[in-house]
Amino acid sequence: MALNAVFFELSGVIINDGALRQRLLDELLIGENLRPDPGEFDQVCRGRGDRTCLQMLLSRRGRVMGAEGLKKLLELRSQRYQEGLASLDRLPLYPGLEDFLYQLKVAQTPLGIVSGAQRGDVDWVLQRAKLATAFSILVTAEDLSPGGDKPAGEGYEVAIARLQDQYPDRFISPETCLAVESSFAGIAAAQAAGVPVVGVAHQYPYRMMQRRADVAVDYLNELDLDWLGRYYRD
Repeated sequence: MALNAVFFELSGVIINDGALRQRLLDELLIGENLRPDPGEFDQVCRGRGDRTCLQMLLSRRGRVMGAEGLKKLLELRSQRYQEGLASLDRLPLYPGLEDFLYQLKVAQTPLGIVSGAQRGDVDWVLQRAKLATAFSILVTAEDLSPGGDKPAGEGYEVAIARLQDQYPDRFISPETCLAVESSFAGIAAAQAAGVPVVGVAHQYPYRMMQRRADVAVDYLNELDLDWLGRYYRD
């Protein structure tokens, strides 16, 4: 058994955007005359896409919003998200990402994004970070059915099927893939699809990642492809 594909979440693994996401969601709630709860982001939104998160936050407040109203809020949120990142001197990418991606490129390992984020936001970040060509497939909110966001495993199932279509000569099955996640919802999603998962302690303490993921690391630069290769061969 070999390592034949690696999947990354965008938020919390590639880019450190949690504080920005929380601020923008708070602003959307305030714009709807609803009160934000400081501790709610970690409980409801960490690891989930913005559509799912916003729907849950509105539901908790007894607010029912139609598809068109939700679409407008998400478009506003996406515009502000990209403006917020563009205003920074540099994108807050996590240290060690570039080195690990380089190892995977040298090994010719197909890569994918599996995220509940909106496609426009994923494309924008990858283009700005000059990483767009690093990933063979992107699975985003638009590819998921209602209820298919993390912690459901649908995103990983879609990603595996798409990669297998792109690489028919490779045996891309759940057990030959690796997920890199930093949230409880993301870890659960990978495991629900049967994909081994590395938990990176970007958002939660290492020991909490260790209890949930197959492998835990503090930082991306601890991920060594030679070690992972031995793990999969075993």
